[in-house]
Amino acid sequence: MPLIVQDFSWTQTESMLYISVPLKGIKPGKVDILATNEYIKVSFPPFLFEVFLFDLIDDDKSAAKIGNGVVIFTLYKKNDRMWEQLGMKDDDKQRLKEIRERAVLKTQEKAAADSKAKAARKQEEKKYALQRMMQLEDEERARIKKIKDEEREKAIAEMEAWKLKQRQEAEKIKAQQSQIEAQQRQGEEAEHKQRKSDQIPPPRAKEKGAIVKHAKQKQVALPAPRSSGNIKIHFTPRVFPTALRESRVPEEEEWLKKQAEARRAGAGEVPELMDLKEEERNPDWLKEKGNKLFATGNYLAAVNAYNLAIQLNRKIPALYSNRAACHLKLRNLHKAIEDSSTALNLLTPAVADNAEARMKAHLRRGTAFCELELYAEGLQDYQAALKIDPHNEAVKEDAQKIRNIIQGSVDGPSDSGEGNMGHCV
Repeated sequence: MPLIVQDFSWTQTESMLYISVPLKGIKPGKVDILATNEYIKVSFPPFLFEVFLFDLIDDDKSAAKIGNGVVIFTLYKKNDRMWEQLGMKDDDKQRLKEIRERAVLKTQEKAAADSKAKAARKQEEKKYALQRMMQLEDEERARIKKIKDEEREKAIAEMEAWKLKQRQEAEKIKAQQSQIEAQQRQGEEAEHKQRKSDQIPPPRAKEKGAIVKHAKQKQVALPAPRSSGNIKIHFTPRVFPTALRESRVPEEEEWLKKQAEARRAGAGEVPELMDLKEEERNPDWLKEKGNKLFATGNYLAAVNAYNLAIQLNRKIPALYSNRAACHLKLRNLHKAIEDSSTALNLLTPAVADNAEARMKAHLRRGTAFCELELYAEGLQDYQAALKIDPHNEAVKEDAQKIRNIIQGSVDGPSDSGEGNMGHCV
């Protein structure tokens, strides 16, 4: 037979009721709670706490919380009045049995309804994900089609411009030929008038033919077309994608300097690293190894790979950020916060080149805060991520969910989620 818990305590107001049940050293995972509007049972073998409530409560608003070796019930009364006692008298065994059976039946019905609602919600999420994927594919196809259309229009415009240039050059040559022919005719007419005034006989046919031939040769002797060539254009090299006039040059130079120092940093004479293979002394190789282990779900091995890489080089932000992602998977939430904070300290100054890495670090730290129910701190990190990428709809939705939790409109996140922490880089 179970041992009935007698050393519980309870307090009340006109509208609220608080019950504290000690767990007597039993782990929270072994505690089973059944509660309805008229009956409460806490089972943690070999102990049992059971009470048939004196009056009805609002079980939708009421809640139970396990922590520090006790179960605390926060109950809302249906009727605002002071109770004479916590439970009803157990004189009528049959009535108590009926209440217990109703409680079990109601709990089963509620569990079935919750399961059905969860399945429907999961189906809706799958449907939304499929619609979103199809939308993204349509947008990508439209973007590719737009690029093709723009390139085709550009090629057509270049072809039309080339044809117009060719026509203009042909008209220019034709005008030059017409001018030369007009000059030749004027010369012939002037020569004819001169011969006529001097009464010089006209030239013979042979000589006339030679003059015409000479004129034609003179007409054909046009300047040769200019040879084509290429003009070489040299652009000033830029490490960052933004234009120089739009960049913050001092911050970018400081970031590049820190990156160069990180690449030059070595492990030194660390005794535990002396027996490593040549490739295992390369932090980049170890980072890629950790990323592959993370992708396969082997998070402990990935943490070991990142640990070795950090011992070799403590100035690479991605190592701390990726290790934070592993700690999130392993539920080492405080370590995830610490590693994310270290990565953010190394990702300074804030420039376009490290924007994506800063965003991932903020999201991972914000997710860890929310899992620890520190929603205000988590919201600050999500808002910092939105400042980096204001158009990220997924981050916007998650930030709104956190606001709703803080305002008390929804329940906290489940232990299975990890938020928008992203992949390893």
